[in-house]
Amino acid sequence: MKIENTELRQVILIEPQRFGDQRGFFAEIYNRKTLCENGINLDFVQDNHSLSSQVGTVRGLHFQAPPHAQAKLVRCGRGAIFDVAVDIRRASPTFGQWVGYELSAENGRQLLIPAGFAHGFMTLEPDSEIVYKVSDYYAPETEGALRWDDPAIGIKWPLKGDVILSAKDADAPLLADFETPFVWEGEP
Repeated sequence: MKIENTELRQVILIEPQRFGDQRGFFAEIYNRKTLCENGINLDFVQDNHSLSSQVGTVRGLHFQAPPHAQAKLVRCGRGAIFDVAVDIRRASPTFGQWVGYELSAENGRQLLIPAGFAHGFMTLEPDSEIVYKVSDYYAPETEGALRWDDPAIGIKWPLKGDVILSAKDADAPLLADFETPFVWEGEP
């Protein structure tokens, strides 16, 4: 399992090793011991699975606020997505900055997004399935979102047509109008 830091140090790109032959491949996609040996000690409590049928579907930028803040370990089980994390921790030196990576069934990469970061993705292929682990249970009363196209954040989405959004995501606030519930406490 290859583990590398991104430009936003706490957001981590993980690439499981694949072992393949004429039948297909095998990959160990989660190993708590390996992650702990690399300083990643999270207790995942729930797995989620989402299907987006159309290319250009954007979900996000979402988060859950404390006391139910969630870290996420995101992968794409079918198709391909452009997966994004945005630092929303007040006083963080990288507040409002983002990283994005293509995650696909073909490349097998995963993105670890800690609590204190908003998460979103755009589908790059039809019928893309996203499978992700979270570190706290779903708590709708703590849900939050930011605008996917906020110019202050400046995400370079690989959009090639019309975007498909939920009403909730279309009406999400801009970063400038957002009072973050997360506080940066310094890097470990």
